[in-house]
Amino acid sequence: MPNLKDLKNRIASVKSTRKITKAMQMVAAAKLRRAQEAAEQSRPYTERFNAVMSRLAASVGGSDTAPKLLSGTGSDQVHLLVVMTAERGLCGGFNANIAKLAKAHARGLIAKGKEVKILTVGKKGRDSIRRDFGDLLVGHVDLSDVKRLGYADAQGIAKDVLGRFDAGEYDIATIFYAKFVNVVSQIPTAQQIIPATFEETEGADEATTLFDYEPSEEAILADLLPRGVATAIFSALLENAASEQGARMSAMDNATRNAGDMIEDLTIEYNRSRQAVITNELIEIISGAEAL
Repeated sequence: MPNLKDLKNRIASVKSTRKITKAMQMVAAAKLRRAQEAAEQSRPYTERFNAVMSRLAASVGGSDTAPKLLSGTGSDQVHLLVVMTAERGLCGGFNANIAKLAKAHARGLIAKGKEVKILTVGKKGRDSIRRDFGDLLVGHVDLSDVKRLGYADAQGIAKDVLGRFDAGEYDIATIFYAKFVNVVSQIPTAQQIIPATFEETEGADEATTLFDYEPSEEAILADLLPRGVATAIFSALLENAASEQGARMSAMDNATRNAGDMIEDLTIEYNRSRQAVITNELIEIISGAEAL
C-alpha cells in the first residue's frame, strides 16, 4: 500500500494533468469554431462545382477527346493513396481511424494483385502507415508550419499528385480524410479524385436543361479538372481540420473527467490511509500509557 507522501504526490500530479487537458479542451473548442465555419462554408462551393463538372463530364461521355484526368489511363493497375491526417496527436481515434481505412483499402488492392503507392499528408498518418507499409511510401507533405489552411496549401499537394499522374506513376488516385459531422462524430472517408468522379446534386429541372458551352466541353474540362483536384483536396483538408479539433475537444473532455474521477479515488484512499496512520499512533500512545 502506498504511503501518504506517494499518494499526495500522485494527487498533485493528476491535478496538474487535469489543468493541461482542460486548457487543451478550451483551445480546441476555440479552434473548432473557426475550422467548422471554414468547412461548412466550403461545402456549397464544392457541391456546386461538382454539379457543373458532372454535367460537363456527362456531355463529353466516353469520347476520345475527353481529358486524361476524366477518362483515365485505361488501366487500374497502379493506385496512389493520399492519406491525410493531423500533424499532432491527443485527438482520440481521429488519426487511427483514417489510417485504418487506408490500410484496409491498401490490403484489399494488394490482395487483388494491384500495385499500391502511398503519399501521406500529416506526420501522424505517416508514422502509422510506415509501420505496416513503409516500403509503399513515395512521398510526404509536411504542414506542421501551417497555422491556418489556405487554398495554396491544397494547390501544392494537388501539384504533386498531378505531376505524378502526368509522369505515369499511377492510374488511380484516392484521398483519405475524416468528414466532420459534429464534435463526437467524424466519418473516415475515401474519395477517388483521379480519374475524376462527380455526383450529380442538381434538381431534376436543371439537370434536364440544355447548355451551350464556349469553348467546347473538352476545353473547359481540361482547364477545370486540375482545379477540381485541388478543390477536392482543399475541401478534405478543411473537413480534416474541423474533425481534428472536434476529436481533440472530445478526447480532452474525457481526459479531464477521468482525471477528476481519479483525484476523487486517490483522495479517498489518502484519507483512509491517513486515518489508519492516526489510529495506529493513538493505539501506540494508549498502549504505552497502559504499560506505565
